Amino acid sequence: MDLILFLFLVVGGAILVMLFLYFIPVALWISALAARVHIGIGEMVGMRLRRVPPNVIVNSQINASKAGVEISTAFLEAHFLAGGDVSKVVGALIAADKAGITLTPERAAAIDLAGRDVFEAVQVSVNPKVISTPMVTAVAKDGIQVKATSRVTVRANIERLVGGAGEETIIARVGEGIVTTIGSADSHKAVLENPDTISRTVLDKGLDSGTAFEILSIDIADVDVGDNIGAALQTDQAEADLKIARAKAEERRAMAVAQEQEMSARVQEMRARVVEAEAEVPLAMAEAFRSGNMGIMDYYRMRNVEADTRMRDGIAGQTEEDEGGSGETNP
Repeated sequence: MDLILFLFLVVGGAILVMLFLYFIPVALWISALAARVHIGIGEMVGMRLRRVPPNVIVNSQINASKAGVEISTAFLEAHFLAGGDVSKVVGALIAADKAGITLTPERAAAIDLAGRDVFEAVQVSVNPKVISTPMVTAVAKDGIQVKATSRVTVRANIERLVGGAGEETIIARVGEGIVTTIGSADSHKAVLENPDTISRTVLDKGLDSGTAFEILSIDIADVDVGDNIGAALQTDQAEADLKIARAKAEERRAMAVAQEQEMSARVQEMRARVVEAEAEVPLAMAEAFRSGNMGIMDYYRMRNVEADTRMRDGIAGQTEEDEGGSGETNP
């Protein structure tokens, strides 16, 4: 029984010691004292109760103190509770201080809470970054396609990191400027001979306005000739015009065939009417005989006139044939 009680007391004492060391990090407090960072035991216990890891705050304070940067413990706690990265903020402040860049803790915290890497931003502000743009294709005025890639050297603008556009906007604006410059060139040869005109023209457009970066230079990395877009467009236009002309010709042919068929139908109708009229002539003559409007002598005279007319027509036709034949023989 005494052994069980002893074990119980040992385990309970160990648990109490562990809880004491958890809420009161003595080793961390000693490290802060050694670094001359004044953070009391009570503050560390308060951090535990506020669910703020004391080692993050204390170590960040030690780093800032050694670098000569003044940051309050309450500010670091508030930034951690807001969801920020305390280590990156402190590292950015130290880097900015060493580089002579004006960066306040409030500005650094705002940049970090905005979702940007504040430490990387300070590094890019000190050491400019090179952004490679993808292949940009444009067509000069002579119809030749030109392909170009560029490298954009940018420096982070600390004042515009909050609310400023990112790298994607820089790439898009540079690509737009390259397309505009190549498209305004009279010949693709001018672009190939002086590719620096692209960088100068694009750089003068102020493409870094409203972005988190400052464009230092735009260098054309590669320029190449693509397809003859103008010739391809003209070929396509010619083919389209040919198809239109064929369609219109087919339409005219169909209209001509329809008109011919309509005319043939009309002729057939007229012939039918003539036949019908000719069929009525004997009936009319019979009626005239019966009514006494026409006598037998009148009928014979009419037949003589018809025979005389046929004879005259035959003589006239023979005369025309003789004249035509003599004309061919004796020109």
